[in-house]
Parts: sequence; structure tokens; C-alpha cells
Amino acid sequence: MSGPIAKRKRQENGQSSKKRRKSGGGETEKQPNFEKLETEILESKKHYNNIATLLSLANESKDPVTTISAAEALCRVFIQLLALGSLVSRKDASEKDATVTAWLKERLSEYRVAALKMLYSDALAVKALMLSMALLKAMALHLQDNEESVFPRTFFTDIVSAVLQSPVEELRVKFSEEFLGKYDDIRFYTFQGIKEILAEADEGSDEDVQENAFLMLLEVDDVPESSEALENFYVEPPKKKHPTRSLSQHKKQAQEAWLALMSLGLTKDQRKKVLEVMATSIAPWFSKPELLMDFLTDCYNAGGSISLLALSGVFYLIQERNLDYPAFYTKLYSLLDADILHSKYRSRFFRLLDTFLGSSHLPAVLVASFIKRLARLALNAPPSAIVAIVPWFYNVFKKHPLTTFMMHRVPRTQEERDLLESEGLADPFLPDEEDPMETHAIDSCIWEIVQLQSHYHPNVATIAKIVSEQFTKQAYGLEDFLDHSYSSLLEAEMSKEVKKPPVVEYMIPKKIFTKPDSSTEEQGTLLVSLWDFGSS
Repeated sequence: MSGPIAKRKRQENGQSSKKRRKSGGGETEKQPNFEKLETEILESKKHYNNIATLLSLANESKDPVTTISAAEALCRVFIQLLALGSLVSRKDASEKDATVTAWLKERLSEYRVAALKMLYSDALAVKALMLSMALLKAMALHLQDNEESVFPRTFFTDIVSAVLQSPVEELRVKFSEEFLGKYDDIRFYTFQGIKEILAEADEGSDEDVQENAFLMLLEVDDVPESSEALENFYVEPPKKKHPTRSLSQHKKQAQEAWLALMSLGLTKDQRKKVLEVMATSIAPWFSKPELLMDFLTDCYNAGGSISLLALSGVFYLIQERNLDYPAFYTKLYSLLDADILHSKYRSRFFRLLDTFLGSSHLPAVLVASFIKRLARLALNAPPSAIVAIVPWFYNVFKKHPLTTFMMHRVPRTQEERDLLESEGLADPFLPDEEDPMETHAIDSCIWEIVQLQSHYHPNVATIAKIVSEQFTKQAYGLEDFLDHSYSSLLEAEMSKEVKKPPVVEYMIPKKIFTKPDSSTEEQGTLLVSLWDFGSS
């Protein structure tokens, strides 16, 4: 066939084939009418098969928009059906109605599985979390037992488990901000869920789960003051006495969750984070803080920065729970090494040290050892540390007057005077002695601080002189000296008002390598006087 007719047919065939290729080429599917499917389900039971259609779209669609739209429609449908009582089995129901109810329960279970699966997707996770929590609330309100809300613990534990396992960081943050940090019952069941999840894990397995559980527990740092403060519930609170209304039960769940995490072993960084907030955010959650004794004493004995951070927790147990730690001051003394004054936790340590040595009942021999050890360390310490050490010395001398002999040590016998003039006296302090009661520091003196009075840094030299002056001041505010750094000391020195200008050279020499003319008053340079530039 030839001619215009054949040409027109070929064109029509080509266009039709292009249309077929376009429709079957894998392009975005036409969006189903979700509103219509949802409306039909709620209008009549004969359209319940639409639920299966929506489930299929939510599970199988590769388009995130289609998936989340189907999930939202299903969430609204199940919340409406729960409110209508369509998922509650009744004894007087007919066999047909019982079959429909059982079928709906199965579809609800499928939807829960689909929603949990979405929590692992970057595009769907946050939206799926909100849908899951909305469904959980509806289940709690409408699947009642004796006219009381029953919290769906199994479903909630599955949600918490998915949040801990999901690679979506934003999901954990959203859960903490929107639910965990706001609602008392969510916090209670989260503690319970974490405990159960971690109890099934082995040490070293699922490190991401452990890390996320650790971060989630750290964020729960606001401990209620009493049971009456437990009044903000996500689900309608139970009418009768319930564990979620008891502060002691909240503490019990938090305690068990933390112990489950610690039993799996914490990394060094995790231990540091725990110890930093132990006394303020973790120990108060424990109804039996003595259960932390093993963990804290192990950290305290570990050495280094871990020991330093464990100090406040150990002291909390000693003070609040009468922990018996007989070698506490010996261990504290061992922490005074060359690294302590260069540590970023230096200010924290001095605050604690000021507390530990604040009691007037401590032996002067013990306190003298700490003074002497710090005086030795000050010789090689940064200026920012020295300006905190010296005021601390001043305060300790005021609290423990017997140690002031270390500032005014003079030879008592003629033999000592003669020896001092001829050979000098040896320092009786034993720097290598581990027991602070046996260092003989009380027989020594703080000559090290006198040396610091000639320090290159003017602020250090000035403040070191306070130990040589009369102690007329009651005490120094330690906080004024603790947080200094190199930059802050430099800024203080640069901004200081100059009362007496320094002496400067008023005559600039005109000749550098040769002697000036005898007719002028110009003086020769030091270079010329030391080096003869004449011919040999």
C-alpha cells in the first residue's frame, strides 16, 4: 500500500505505539483516590475490601507519596473503626459479625507491621512515627478493659525498638521531643521497653541500639519531685491506682533500664558522659543508688579522666547513702598528677576538692599533703591553673590553721641554722609516697609558691604574693579564678590601666657596627663593645 492513506496509517500506528510505550514505560503511577476509598469504608461494611487495597498500596508501592497517603488513610480508618467499637469482640455478636471483627483485627495487625517497617525509611520515618503513636492512643482509649484504658505495651515496645534500631537520627530526636520529654506515661513505658529490649541483647551486639538507648536515657534527666507531679499523660490516665501514677515505680523502671544498659558494658566515651551527669541526672532516678556502687568504684579505680569524673558520683553515694570507701582520700591524692592541671576537667576537680577538704575535722597532716603536692605541680602548671591554686591555698590555710606552719618554717636549733647556711636543708616531703598521711608534708614548706612570685606572667607573680602577706581576707571566691584560660589572662593584662609608663630608650644610635664619634654624647651599642670589627 502506498500514497497518503498508507502514510496516515503509519503515523497513527506510530502514535498509538508511542502512547502504549508511555503508559507502560514505568512512569509514576496515577494516584488512587484515597479519599473515596476511605469514605466508602466508613459508609458500609461491603467496602471493607478497600482496607486490603490500601494495605497493598502501603506495603508494595515504591512511590513515597503513595505509601504515606495510603498509611494516613488507613490510620484514620482504623481510628474511626476503633471509636465505633468495630474491633471489639462481643459475646452476643453473630457468627458473621465475629468473622468481620476477626478479619479487621488481622488487617490492623498488618497495618501495625507496615507502619513499623516505615520507621526505617528516611522519607517515611517521622510521618510513620506520628501515625503509629496516633493509632496507639486510639487503641488504648477504645480497646478497654473494665471501662479503663489499657496501654498497648506490646505495640509501644515495638515502636521503641524500631526507633532504637532505625538509621534515621531524626526519628529518635522527634520521639524524644514530642513524646518522651512531654508525657509521664510514655516515659514510664519507654523505660520498661528499653529494659526489655536490652535484656534480649548480648554484650557487644547491636552497638547502634545500645548507643541510641544510651542517648535516649540521657535525655530523660528531669526527675519529678513527687507522685503528685505525675499529671501529664498521653493516654487518658487510669481511674484507679496505677504504677504510672507512682514516682517510686517510675524510678524503679528507670533504674532497671540503666542497669540493663550498664550490664552490657559502656564505651569509654559513654562512661564519661554518664559520669558527667551521674549526680544530677542519673543517681536521682535510682530508688536504690547503692546499686551504682560497683560501677562508680570501678570507674574511680580506673585512673585518668574516668577517675576524675567518677569523683562526684562516689561522693554523692558517700554523702547520701553512707557508702563506705575507706581509701577515698588516698585515691583522691593519687589523682594529683602532672595531667590534672592541664585537663579540661580542672575546674570541676577543684570544685570537688574544695568540698572534700572543706571539713575542719580532717587531719592537718592529710590536708598538708594535698597542699604540698599541688605546690609541686604548680611549678610546671599553666598560668591559668596557678591563678586558681594559690587562692585555694589561701582558703585551705584559713580553714586548717595548723597547716600555716608550712608558710613560716624556720630552723629551730643552732645546728639547723648552721647547716642551712653551709649546705642548705633537704625538703622532708616524700613525693613518691602514696599514703597522704605518711608524706611528711606537714614538716615541709611551700617554697614552690615563693618561686612563683618571680613568674614570667605578671598575674601569676602578683597572686603568688598573697601567701607572703597578712591573711586579712576571710576567703577568696574560688569561682572567680577557676575558669581562666590563656586568652582570658591575656585580655585582662592587655586591658589593665598602665599607672607608670615603662622606661624606653630615648636615643637611637646612628651607628651600629662602629664606635660613635667622640664629639657626640651618643653611647656605643652593646654589639660594638662585645665584638671587635677592626682588622686583625
